[in-house]
Amino acid sequence: ALFAAGLRHVGAPSIAVDPICEWGIPVSASINEWALLLAATMASGTPVALAGLGLLLNEKAGVLNLGAEGLMLMAAVTGFAVAFSTGSDTLAFASGALAGALAAAAFGGLVIWLNTNQYATGLALSLFGGGLSAFLGVGYVGKKLEDRTLYEVPGLADLPFVGPAFMRQHPLAYMTVVLVVLSIYFLYRTRAGLVL
Repeated sequence: ALFAAGLRHVGAPSIAVDPICEWGIPVSASINEWALLLAATMASGTPVALAGLGLLLNEKAGVLNLGAEGLMLMAAVTGFAVAFSTGSDTLAFASGALAGALAAAAFGGLVIWLNTNQYATGLALSLFGGGLSAFLGVGYVGKKLEDRTLYEVPGLADLPFVGPAFMRQHPLAYMTVVLVVLSIYFLYRTRAGLVL
C-alpha cells in the first residue's frame, strides 16, 4: 500500500526529493491532482445534490420517497437520448427534468391521493425506473456524445488551484450551489420554511 501511494521502500532507487513534498512528487503535480479531484467531485456531485435537495423538501413535507434512484435513472436516460439525438444540452436537460417530474407526479398521485404505502410505492418506483431505463437505454450503450463546450469563469479560471478546481464547471454546478444556499435560507429563515 505504501508503494502504491508513491512512497519509497527499501531497495528502490533513490530519487531527488523536493524538501516541500516528502513523497518525491513535484508540488505542482500534486496540487493539480487535488484540483482535478475537487473538480471531478463537484461535477459528479451536482446531480446527487439536486436530487438531495428535492428529497429534503419531500421529507420536510412529510413524504418519504424511496424511489429517487428510479426517478434519476428515468431522467438520465431521457436526457441522454435527447442529447444524443438533438445535440442540444438545454433540450436534454429540460426533457430529463420533465421525465423526472412526471414520474415524481405519478408517485405523488399514488401516495397522496390514493393513500398507497410510501415505502412500497417508492421501492416499486425505484425498481420500475431501473428496469425502464435499462430497457430504453439498450440502444444507447456504447454511444458517445459530441464534445461539449468548455465552461470557464473569465479571469478566475487561470488562478492556481482554485481555477482548475472550481472555476471551470458547468453553469448547472454553480446554480446548484446557489440553490443549496437558497434552500438553507428558505428552510431556516422564512415562515413557510419553518412551518414546512
